[in-house]
Amino acid sequence: MTAATVTAVASAADRKAFIELPWRIYADDPHWVPPLRQDVAELLGPKNPFWQHAEGQLFLARAGARVTGRISAHIDRLALAQPADQGMGPGTGNWGMLEAEDAATAHALIAAAEDWLRGRGMTRALAPLSLSVWDEPGLLTEGFDLSPTVMMGHARPATAGWVAGAGYVPAKTLKCWELDITQDFPPLVRRIVASGEKNPRISVRKVDKRRFEEEAALIMGILNDAWSDNWGFVPLTEAEIAYVGKKLKPIVFEDLIMIAEYDGRPVAFMITLPDLNEALKSLDGRLFPFGFLKLLAFLRAPKVRTMRVPLMGVVKELQSSRLASQLAFMMIEYIRRASVTRYGATRGEIGWILDDNQGMVAIAETIESRVDKVYTIYEKPL
Repeated sequence: MTAATVTAVASAADRKAFIELPWRIYADDPHWVPPLRQDVAELLGPKNPFWQHAEGQLFLARAGARVTGRISAHIDRLALAQPADQGMGPGTGNWGMLEAEDAATAHALIAAAEDWLRGRGMTRALAPLSLSVWDEPGLLTEGFDLSPTVMMGHARPATAGWVAGAGYVPAKTLKCWELDITQDFPPLVRRIVASGEKNPRISVRKVDKRRFEEEAALIMGILNDAWSDNWGFVPLTEAEIAYVGKKLKPIVFEDLIMIAEYDGRPVAFMITLPDLNEALKSLDGRLFPFGFLKLLAFLRAPKVRTMRVPLMGVVKELQSSRLASQLAFMMIEYIRRASVTRYGATRGEIGWILDDNQGMVAIAETIESRVDKVYTIYEKPL
């Protein structure tokens, strides 16, 4: 076996090879979902406002002329400014987007990423993050026989062993929970929802897509407050909020995103997305010549098996209160009904959820969900 040579991505051809490699790595994996190539290119390019507060470098591994692996290394200045006891903090750099044909190649790529981080004063690597905690955090370590839902990653079983073999230990576990949404929730949940509906101080409404930018800013404002004490939290900038809103707008449906108000004040939200991956799987990463038409038809009247809840939040002052749980159950129930009746969905996936987020874990268990996928974020001193 020819030893891998790792070099920095320095040309358009290198960047194309970086984007294209997963198609070969996962050629025999029926559960991998090809991303849209243009979305990956945009994620890595200057249009992504992440790069307004971050710097990074892409690397390729080659054995002769053959590309055998890839990795990204990056430093987020906003993450460096976070408290160290929340997972990020001073001296913490990241790598991600790791794909490799074998262990030796993976180790060479990780070493190159570490050297790059070390050369910029980083003393700890927290990985994988592709590119931030808001994109695709963690490495799949359970659930390899399932396809990822929209905005989640996939990996081969061997990869976790390669990362551990490079000296990394788990820092945090992220779990996704699935449930059958065709069934009514348990009696306790139904009673909590009914009680909330009788409370004149509570109002749960759909988002208004006609005021999309305003609604997106409202939701992200709650998010930045609700998640501010969470492990791994990095605040979203105004530019990122606008960017995320624009990217998500085509798959935003008003009855799948709820805002809860208490005494007329927005205090909680829940975002649910149809599993776009069900449509993307057959496109092979290309919108043209026919993929765009297929995707457009899907977005006009999506019928999906799975709905994913990627984000939910309650303002910090209400967290750990009975009201917070009540608002969560009400939003979940209303979205469950719409998911089944309008979109034909039969399955929900909630997550990711930090393994030690007791409040969200309790909610997931109360509605009789079960863990179906586990992602792990690792760390290593540099």
